[in-house]
Amino acid sequence: MAGEAAAAAAVANLDPTLEVRDTSGAVVPLDLTAAAFFDVDNTMMMGASIFHFARGLASRKFFDSSMLAGFAWQQVKFRLGGRETPEGMRNSRESALSFVAGRSVSEIVELGEEIYDELMVDRIWPGTKALANMHLDAGQRVWLVTATPVELALIIARRLGLTGALGTVAESENGLYTGRLVGEVLHGPAKAHAVRSLAAREGLNLRRCSAYSDSVNDVPMLSVVGTAVAVNPDSELRDIARQRGWEIRDFRTGRKAAKIGVPSVLGAGAVAGAVAAGLAYRRRA
Repeated sequence: MAGEAAAAAAVANLDPTLEVRDTSGAVVPLDLTAAAFFDVDNTMMMGASIFHFARGLASRKFFDSSMLAGFAWQQVKFRLGGRETPEGMRNSRESALSFVAGRSVSEIVELGEEIYDELMVDRIWPGTKALANMHLDAGQRVWLVTATPVELALIIARRLGLTGALGTVAESENGLYTGRLVGEVLHGPAKAHAVRSLAAREGLNLRRCSAYSDSVNDVPMLSVVGTAVAVNPDSELRDIARQRGWEIRDFRTGRKAAKIGVPSVLGAGAVAGAVAAGLAYRRRA
């Protein structure tokens, strides 16, 4: 259901002209049966997009410090463990839904635009963006495929000049979020379902399509296309890519890997620890 919902939302937000523009802005002939699919977190963007979004919301007093601590702790576990767990995804989902319930969709979109400019634009991997541009220059449509909310995913896609995005769909009624999802989080096998559903709707030949990801969790998505590329891969995905003969692209230099890895863990841990300590202090008081 999550994959079907993501594909339906992606098509609903698709530019009806179906124009594909190259990096110079010129319209190029459309390749109707080929497309590329890119994961976002740690593939297209350094770090987790939802965590950056949560930081931006916290700075606007959108929710209290205990919720930010939860997001920070999830980021620490992801950095240390290298993969999302079902429990972690469930906790992240519940936290995210609790703070948007009753909020207007338009408000979240407006905030997403601001936060992208503040915290995300400088975290795009130039090498991954160049790969996406390569597909655009060839007249192929390029989609993001991510567990992050579809509204935020669409903002990222639009800012990068991409075709659109497949993301987690939150239910809304009369322009307000209900606090429920349509299906589940777009994660793991659900991403593969979304890609297949979009391909059926758009007439894509998956054997002519490409997919890019950093995570072993996305092996199902990488396996449904003709060309799979491991980008900045975790150790498990690197091993699988070598076994299956998939291309590996790693844009992390030693210096950048250190900058993004250990300090990010320590920084997120410091945030979580400081907030937790502050909350404990207030409870004792």
